[in-house]
Amino acid sequence: MQNVTNVPGPQVPTSTNNPKLDAKNRETAKNFEAVFLGQMTQLMLESVQQGDGEFSGGHGEEMFRGIMAEKLGNSIAERGGIGLAPVVLDQIIKLQGGNK
Repeated sequence: MQNVTNVPGPQVPTSTNNPKLDAKNRETAKNFEAVFLGQMTQLMLESVQQGDGEFSGGHGEEMFRGIMAEKLGNSIAERGGIGLAPVVLDQIIKLQGGNK
């Protein structure tokens, strides 16, 4: 069975031929994806019913759930994300009037 935790997803292009593909634009696209994934993770975590059993985190879990969602979003984006960053980068380039 393949270990899926080490399989990279779609990556933001790193071409240096185009000045519009600079590190700032790539980082902006990756950060956008990380925030998006964090928000999606937050919504998913909120939809899970919390129990009062042995595995409940209690009040501490409620307090840090947002931070956990943010960190999960950053981690997912860092490992390649869901392919949103390259699309966002394309849109950044179009808005700046450049070509890929």
